[in-house]
Amino acid sequence: MKNAVLIGVGMVADTHRLALEASSHARLAAVCARRPERAEDYAGKHGLRALTLAEACADPDIDFAIIATPPSVRVDIVGALVQARKPILLEKPIERSLAAATSIVERCEAAKLPLGMVFQHRMRRASQKLTQLMAEGAFGPLALAQIDVPWWRSQEYYNEPGRGTIAQDGGGVLMTQAIHTLDLALSLTGPVAQVQAMARTSKMHRMEAEDVVAAGLDFVNGATGTLTATTANFPGRAESITLHCADASARLERTELHIHWRDGRTETFGEGGDAGGAGADPMAFTHTWHQRVIEDFVASLEEGRPPLVTGRAALKTHALIEGLMESSLEGKRMKIRNV
Repeated sequence: MKNAVLIGVGMVADTHRLALEASSHARLAAVCARRPERAEDYAGKHGLRALTLAEACADPDIDFAIIATPPSVRVDIVGALVQARKPILLEKPIERSLAAATSIVERCEAAKLPLGMVFQHRMRRASQKLTQLMAEGAFGPLALAQIDVPWWRSQEYYNEPGRGTIAQDGGGVLMTQAIHTLDLALSLTGPVAQVQAMARTSKMHRMEAEDVVAAGLDFVNGATGTLTATTANFPGRAESITLHCADASARLERTELHIHWRDGRTETFGEGGDAGGAGADPMAFTHTWHQRVIEDFVASLEEGRPPLVTGRAALKTHALIEGLMESSLEGKRMKIRNV
């Protein structure tokens, strides 16, 4: 049983707490926050210890840290944990920019400190089935990928201080919402070579960053793709990834995978139910996938292997997001950096 400290007691804190309460591999031993009174309040409500960052780093009973703070405040936290040799499981995104994210990843790599990412969409059973089939080449070569994130967030969501700003979040729908689907898509399709994109702030929201993006994608393997991502699609629909291959088309929609084979067969896989999160309540989803992420991270520590999604792997999604935003800003096709 590994002991975790949760750094950050904001919107996603309860998800991690419930995930750890349900786990037989790890437990939540303490919480930490930038404002000590917030950590103490949260700890008091849930029978936990409230620690400062320095105390958490010095505590020999803390085996790893989960960072769930805004990306704008992570550099010093990561630095302290690296110095204390505490493995890190990090909520997305790594940081606000590709350069800052790369710096964090390289710092952990130089120290040989495990750095895992919370990309829980990869832990859905339907996602895992599609990952397996694509790795086996079951569908033949990929021709076209369609990535769609038609979500909704109310203006009240963006009225929270710092929401949808470059300074705190590093961007809008791409960095905060679609990043999960983009990570999963890249794990299935392989990297993107170049993009042509348009990112805008719609009339639906008053915010600094983008809430709608449309783009064309060229993949390294020669496939073509499209991306649409928004938080202006009321009342919000399920995100989806559709892969059109030589022998079949596969549509992954939240927790369900539908396969249409060229020979006429159809198959469906999945856990059923509504994954939530697409509409006005951003936390309307199960903690089960976070539990699986945490348990994979704990297993990786015990087995001496990388976690399912490493910080290095997450940089590919950061590079794609940066390329999409640069393409929109420059009004031209952009190559994606190889990271």
